Amino acid sequence: MARTETPVCDFGRPAPDFRLPGVDGKTYTLADVRGPNGLLVMFICNHCPYVKAVRDRIIRDARELKEHGIGSVAISANDPTDYPEDSFENMKKVAQELRLPFPYLYDESQEVAKRYGAVCTPDFFGYNKDLELQYRGRLDESRKESVPNARRELFEAMKGIAKTGQGPREQIPSMGCSIKWKGGPG
Repeated sequence: MARTETPVCDFGRPAPDFRLPGVDGKTYTLADVRGPNGLLVMFICNHCPYVKAVRDRIIRDARELKEHGIGSVAISANDPTDYPEDSFENMKKVAQELRLPFPYLYDESQEVAKRYGAVCTPDFFGYNKDLELQYRGRLDESRKESVPNARRELFEAMKGIAKTGQGPREQIPSMGCSIKWKGGPG
């Protein structure tokens, strides 16, 4: 499992549209998941220790961001061939167990992850109400272990984006397991 960091935020880059199946049996598009003040797109998966370390805080932040008009969606693009824990069936189980407060979508073709430029799990993309990229940083300083009382960098950034439409100019990259591309490294 190769550790990877996200690139610097490409401010203003428009959110690519998608049409993906959710673990709840529905199909979702970008318009379905956006909030009136913005959108948080998260590339996650089930097996990654970096994701597992922060899942509870991702859930907490998504719930609280909804109160600020920010929609949230999680997408898994990993090839489950070598990581069966990331299969669509297992995504359904995890979503139920954790009672995810956002759609959990499966990008089987990996085309959506490629259009977003996702590189790792977790990889966060924070958009303003015009769906322009304003945040591409980390959740907080946690890595594979939870850091108690860590500053809520993603939450604070998205709250600011909801109010002003602008993300912070200084952002610390997210770090996690590389996306498991079909027929490629990861």
